[in-house]
Amino acid sequence: MTIQEEKITQSRIAVIIGKGGRTKRQIEKKTNTKLEVDSEEGIVTIESEDPIAVLKTADIVRAINRGFSPQRAFTLLEDEDIILDIVNLGTSANTPKQMERIRGRIIGKAGKSREQIEHLTGAELSVSGKTVAIIGEFDQVKTAKTAIEMLIEGLPHESVFSYLDRKKKEAKANILEYYY
Repeated sequence: MTIQEEKITQSRIAVIIGKGGRTKRQIEKKTNTKLEVDSEEGIVTIESEDPIAVLKTADIVRAINRGFSPQRAFTLLEDEDIILDIVNLGTSANTPKQMERIRGRIIGKAGKSREQIEHLTGAELSVSGKTVAIIGEFDQVKTAKTAIEMLIEGLPHESVFSYLDRKKKEAKANILEYYY
């Protein structure tokens, strides 16, 4: 029996449990695991005979905790090449004002910047608290993470988007090269 615990924020406990326990049951069914949610402590205990299932489920719980909807978190189960990565913004900001500025640069006006990063990489982003969570294939996540780091460093959005555009064209060329 493999057991793993994940600490989650109070505000996301209801999302993990879902209406009438629906989301919790969905997670358990899709991953063949058992979840125990301690709402007082904010601890989710994951149990299964399959250690891989426990790791995948921990990623789903982490993704939901970082602001993804359960449906978006379930994309982690669709393909073994899809991963979750979390960028900690706390190391780049010393004040709440700096944190707000960095988050604002990543999200952009009316969410345009985040949307553009998602569109050009194929990865999904969730900016929550002091983190940016990214779900996608390894190369997508790596490219999105680089773009986020460029924005944190203060590079102009224009430069970041031209980098992403170049990476998208390279990926497309690699696919064509692979098949022809």
